[in-house]
Amino acid sequence: MNEAERLSPQGRRLLDRRNFLGTAGLSTAGLALTSLLSADGLLGNEPGNASPEHLTAGGQAPIRPDIDPGNPYAERPSHFDMPAKQVLMIYLPGAVSHIDTFDYKPELTKLHGQKPPGMPEVTFEGPTGNIAKPFWDFKPRGQTGKMVSDLLPHLAEQVDDFCFFHSLSTDTSAHPQGENFMNTGFTMEGFPSFGSWVTYALGTENQELPAFVAINDPRGLARSGKNNFGNGFLPAAFQGTDFTAKNPPNNLYRPDRLTAQADRATTHLLEKLNAKHLEQYPGDANLAGRIASYELAGRMQTSVPNVMDLSGETEATLKSYGVEGGSELRGHYARNCLLARRLLEKGVRVVQLFNGSDPAGGNGITNWDSHANIAETHAMQAEIMDQPTAALIADLKQRGMLEHTLVVWATEFGRMPFLQANGTGRDHNPDAFTCFLAGAGVKPGFSYGESDEFGFKATVNKTTVYDFNATLLHLMGLNHERLTFYHNGLERRLTNVHGHVVKDVLA
Repeated sequence: MNEAERLSPQGRRLLDRRNFLGTAGLSTAGLALTSLLSADGLLGNEPGNASPEHLTAGGQAPIRPDIDPGNPYAERPSHFDMPAKQVLMIYLPGAVSHIDTFDYKPELTKLHGQKPPGMPEVTFEGPTGNIAKPFWDFKPRGQTGKMVSDLLPHLAEQVDDFCFFHSLSTDTSAHPQGENFMNTGFTMEGFPSFGSWVTYALGTENQELPAFVAINDPRGLARSGKNNFGNGFLPAAFQGTDFTAKNPPNNLYRPDRLTAQADRATTHLLEKLNAKHLEQYPGDANLAGRIASYELAGRMQTSVPNVMDLSGETEATLKSYGVEGGSELRGHYARNCLLARRLLEKGVRVVQLFNGSDPAGGNGITNWDSHANIAETHAMQAEIMDQPTAALIADLKQRGMLEHTLVVWATEFGRMPFLQANGTGRDHNPDAFTCFLAGAGVKPGFSYGESDEFGFKATVNKTTVYDFNATLLHLMGLNHERLTFYHNGLERRLTNVHGHVVKDVLA
């Protein structure tokens, strides 16, 4: 029997040149079709993704980031190419009054002191008063002529770089739930924050610093506390690390009684012990995340002091940020803004910067919740926030960092066009408020959506918080419908089962 006779009919067929080329051609077409189906999320079970029964609410297969438990912070590719690689979220707890800042409503001046039909008798904190005109004059700003109030003169100078959302609405008028909703996509606690979702998906460029840093207000935490930057049910590695320019991370510095050599030896021993322990429990993401956090903490002993050292900043930079010359709180917040820029320069993926806290209810003193004396309390908050924030955005632009950094300026809801019964404050308004974006991927000098003639309800292109968060993820190159985490029998995502990308704001 010769060699050819030993082969099966199928084997002999494969040796046929024409059959081989035909099979290869069909295989190539099949691979191309598979690639197209994968891009559209139509494959039943993609590599690294959920099984067919674990589809998203839209019927697509989730995209699971390929995370090495031993190096959960490693940089990972986005779902699709977008210019934004980092994000700076400037969050203002307490609810900034949109009608006193960026949402110009001349009808309020015409009806000042009146109570037109259709206005509610009672809102969140009780009986309502009359319509009140803006407490600050509005003027056209920049090349676009955008109307902005005198409350924020520094930010007003930059409106040509901003992309405004004027028709935002939310599901709640309570601060804790509102903060949760804006920052985690749910009014309840226990869900991952926006920064955690982004770092879970993308990791970070700099392995010496946390992937996600939360810089709290000098006065303390916001109402929802660490939930605003928590990891929820995502692996522990993706929670935000919180510190400020004044207060570095706890236990960062080596005690004087411990020599540098002994400290390094201890660190190396811990690394070996942790590695052996992880070998005994492979696949334990929580354990791996905890070990990775400890190892990162060790590296932060040298990296954080360097990034927090503002001594190298020029006098002109310090002056532009308003470090000196204003209130003590403005000085502290200005240093936080400088810290935010330095962290972004070092490649930190997400920086969340808070302007306002809530240790005892706020009431316009520690945040923007101006139920009384809004003329005084909003002015106090603006003095702290306006100049440093504007300087930070201008600094990012001057350094070319806005080309790859998405800036988000956000609050949880707006305030009413009429006064409360006390005659000096505005109540919560969940039906209309304003936030803005700047930087990579968004249209500059653009306004999307409108509220009604009073700024009472969103009317044109009404936008939900789900839509807003879907758009932020899209700008980071992430599909909000497919970025999920399987938890308690559900494919959870930042936008729950809702949300549409607002494509009109994309550059």
